[in-house]
Amino acid sequence: MLQFGAAVVSRQADRDPYRGALHTSGGMRNVLIVGADDLGRRIANYLVHHPEKGRSVCGFLDDREALGKGVIGRTSDLARLARAGFVDEVILAAPHDREMALRILEAAQRLRLDVKLAPDLFGGDPARKTEHVGGVPLISLHEEPLPVTRLLLKRVLDVAGGAAALILLAPALILLAILVRLDSPGPMIYSALRAGRKGRPFNCYKFRTMVMDADALKEKLREKNQRQGPFFKIAGDPRITRVGRFLRRYSMDELPQLLNVLKGEMSLVGPRPHPLDDFSAYAIQHLPRLDVLPGMTGLWQVTARANPSFQAALDLDIEYIRSWSLALDFRILLKTAAVVLRGSGE
Repeated sequence: MLQFGAAVVSRQADRDPYRGALHTSGGMRNVLIVGADDLGRRIANYLVHHPEKGRSVCGFLDDREALGKGVIGRTSDLARLARAGFVDEVILAAPHDREMALRILEAAQRLRLDVKLAPDLFGGDPARKTEHVGGVPLISLHEEPLPVTRLLLKRVLDVAGGAAALILLAPALILLAILVRLDSPGPMIYSALRAGRKGRPFNCYKFRTMVMDADALKEKLREKNQRQGPFFKIAGDPRITRVGRFLRRYSMDELPQLLNVLKGEMSLVGPRPHPLDDFSAYAIQHLPRLDVLPGMTGLWQVTARANPSFQAALDLDIEYIRSWSLALDFRILLKTAAVVLRGSGE
């Protein structure tokens, strides 16, 4: 289970000054520093006190130093810690072991992480163009290419599509909100924490489809869970209200998430966001689905919605991330419209 990302890293952040790990890093790039000697700590200290640099230090990897005081693992732990901490970049601080440095570089490339080298230049400066962090030069050894233009277009699609949908559907949204309120006591909008990109929690909005004490009743119903893996759903859920069943059948309960899209917390298309209690049950291999913004709809919703297997849903989420394109988003949105009109929701 994901005891590392949700527990170990956050506990480490509580003990040490490197507080930028997993859930507190906002839009920062998460960084692991290999080497906890004077140079590595100098880099970390600078980044901790200069958040405007856009880097958040998760901790150090060091094969010689004792665990604690920021050292969260050995170099052999890179893959596990990088995935659990949603690491974007590795900084090699004056590595003295050439084989270890090559091993880190190869592992980072497999994990699609950027790699920077901070060499000990004895007061000199490298001839090639470098970045400086607190007076320490960082030489780029590997950088993952980003489809910046396509990502910008995806965001434009999200904002334009989300805004247009809110304007066009405004009368229907008001009517649905009134029906929810008349059907059962409680707020019209249900807001709950969900795991977003890199596991960062955000308030996800929905029309309320359940009774007020639904979250408390969930634990009593867990033994009836019909989904496999860290995902909860049962047929004929007794917590769902009459209007709630109608909204869920046609997926109209998800419409308030257009606000999440406009806020940049979600996209129109992407893996669905899971509740934090489900997220806490993730295993390490489940985490890649959180590499992107969650979506209002996704590949699983339009191809295997009735499949109870979490692994099947995970495989489709990973397939979407690896093969993502704007054309794929448009196809999923069109298929979503057909699925909604069929009323196949639960």
